[in-house]
Parts: sequence; structure tokens; C-alpha cells
Amino acid sequence: MKLKHALYLLSLLTALGLILPARAHGADAAGSNLAVDYYTCAMHPSVRSQDPDGHCPICTMHLVPVYKRAANASPNAETATVETPTEFTVPMSRQQFIGVTYATIEKKPLETTLRTLGTVAVPRSRRWDYASRIEGYVQQVEVSSPGEIVEKDQPLLTIYSPDLLTAQQEFLNLLRMRDDAAKANASAALESATRLLESSRHRLLLWNVSSNQIAQLEESRVAKETLTLYSPFKGVVQNLAVDQGQRVNVGDRLVDVADLSVVWVWAQFYEEELPLLKLGGPVTVTSDGYPDQKCPGKIALINPFLNTNTRTVMVRIDIENPDFKLRPDMYVNVALEHKLEATLAVPVSAVLPTGERNLVFIDKGNGRIEPRYIKLGRQYGDDYAVNSGLAEGDRVVNSANFLIDAEAQVQGALKSW
Repeated sequence: MKLKHALYLLSLLTALGLILPARAHGADAAGSNLAVDYYTCAMHPSVRSQDPDGHCPICTMHLVPVYKRAANASPNAETATVETPTEFTVPMSRQQFIGVTYATIEKKPLETTLRTLGTVAVPRSRRWDYASRIEGYVQQVEVSSPGEIVEKDQPLLTIYSPDLLTAQQEFLNLLRMRDDAAKANASAALESATRLLESSRHRLLLWNVSSNQIAQLEESRVAKETLTLYSPFKGVVQNLAVDQGQRVNVGDRLVDVADLSVVWVWAQFYEEELPLLKLGGPVTVTSDGYPDQKCPGKIALINPFLNTNTRTVMVRIDIENPDFKLRPDMYVNVALEHKLEATLAVPVSAVLPTGERNLVFIDKGNGRIEPRYIKLGRQYGDDYAVNSGLAEGDRVVNSANFLIDAEAQVQGALKSW
């Protein structure tokens, strides 16, 4: 099919006058000192003739010349295989007609940018979900609604609880027992009181009474019937689940606070992009809400499990967010730049993919062209990194590749892809 397609292109160009008929080819050959081996039909390569003015007996098209091979070419065109392509000749005048241009292989730094979408999330370690650990009633709500920014140690709400009052009185009684035992120099009683006091302290801590509040209770020796909950950090009220006067039981959710000074961005990258992902690698995040602001981040986690449906991996990016501009569940644009030191590069337009391999045409001078299979690395913009098959200074066909390929197949330099 590839051969038929190439031959069809040659016949079409011949019909349009872009490839000269037999007489013109003969003139090219004479002007370039190239010997014609035989004449053939572009549509029916099985036709061979020594008549430069001949026509195809099948389709009546002008026959085109096939030139003799260079000295280092395979002597038997019929046995040439795709694994060992040989040189062929396209006169310079004909190359000008079909628009052949060349590019020189050189070493240069390459870079590419991976782009994808991400979703902002709050780190688990930066969320605090207050749940009631005692039974009681909400006496005072100190924040107005979700979305309100709160400072560290700012009061959130106050709960009235008779059980809390009883626990604090028990703690104060144990304090007095310890002090009395210390004054009486009763070591056994002092040890027992100290052990019970620590148990009572631990119980208060489990009821969301902070260490500072316990220290104040120990200093004032006055029990309180209310418990005030404070924000553990500067953040945003994410959810407010209670109203003033509401009864709460153990386990009921009260208020959620999220610290947005550092956020996560979850992004998906394709499996072929995995070699470019490195832990700690820099990433730039932008959002449609703030298009002029770039937020630098670092890759913190690469999920080792692949999504079998999308063939992507999830990547977690840590972003500093001091102004709280990146909001949870916001969509953002993720850009990861990858740079490669100076290496051999070939233009994308010079490469003909053949499925398993990649083909280029090398300029050997005086109209001689060598087909060559090369091994490529990753694509970087308009260039491929070259792994093998090319050397610095080689000149490769950079345009009209398909026409050159068709000519190679007509002349037997390439049997097929």
C-alpha cells in the first residue's frame, strides 16, 4: 500500500509537470553526467525500456529514467532489502522542482514543557475537624460562617457541659490531695495523688481541654462549666455544623478549620512522560482566576499505581499559598519544564516514521541521497533528540520527504517501509 501511494504521487506530479517527462530527464542526466540505467513507468515499475521517448504500454504515460547506482550501492537492485537501503540519485534540477530543502544536524540544548490540569486540595495534616468529646450544649459560636478566616488560638465556640465541671472539680480535689501529702511529707500518699492527678489531666486532654487551659485551671483553682475550642492555626472555617443552644453528643461534628498556607495540587501525567517526573522537581502552577501570577511548587509524590483507563499517573505537587489565592477544588494549569544539555537534534519534519523505525534521507552530494534508519529519543518542540544513526554535520532532507521516498522506491533503493 505504501508503494502504491508513493507511485501515485509520482504519477500525479508527472501529470502536473512537476517531474519532467523522459526527454527532460534525459537532459538532466546529460547535464549532471549521470548514466541512465533504464526507463520505467511510475505507475507500473515492472515496465523497463531503453527508449528515452518511450511510453508505458499499460497506461501510455511517459517513462521516467532510473539512474545507475553509485559504486558503493548494491549491484542487484532486485535483492535490495529494507534493512540495507542503498543510495539513489535525484538530479539537483529535479530537487529544485519538487522543493527539496536540507537541514544540518548539529548539537544544541533541547527543552520541552509538559502541560496538564490539576485540582487543588487541602493537605490532611493541615485540616482540623473538631468533634464533640463530651455531652453538652453549644453556648456561644464565635465564628459567623464557613469561609471566615481565623487566626491561631482564636476562639471558635464554647460548650456548656456539667460533666466537664465535674471532671475539673475532681482535678482540683486531686491537686489539694497532692499538696497536702507534700506538706505532710507522706511519700506513699504523695505518689498515689500524683498518679491519680496525671490520670485526671489525661482525661481532660481527651475532652479537648488544651494544656494551656489545664495550666490556667491549676493556677486559678476555679472550675469552669464551659469549654472553649480554639483554632490550632491560622486558617479558614471550612464547615460549621452547629448553632447556638444546640445539644451535642459525643462524636457530633462541630467545626472544621483548614490551613491553606500550603496546598496540594493533584495532576495527571501520561505514562510515557514518567521519565521526566522527578521527586523534588520544580513545577509552575497558574490559575484562570490569577493568570498573571505563577506559583512555584515541587513534586512531592508520584503515585506508583497507573490508572488503567486513562493510562495516567497521579502526581502530588506542594504549593506555598500564603495569600490563600488557591482554593480547594480549584482547577489550575500545571507546567513542568524539562531541559536537556546540548545533544544531536534532527528536525521533526526531516523524519519519516515507518512504524517500528524512523527514516531520514542523507545528502551525499551531486544529487546522491542515502536512505538511513535512525534511532530517536524524545521529541522536544520541533526537534527529536538523536540516539544513533546520525553524526554532527550530516545534511538531511527537510522537506518533500515523501516525494524523495517515492523516488527511492522507484529506483529500488527502498523496497518498502
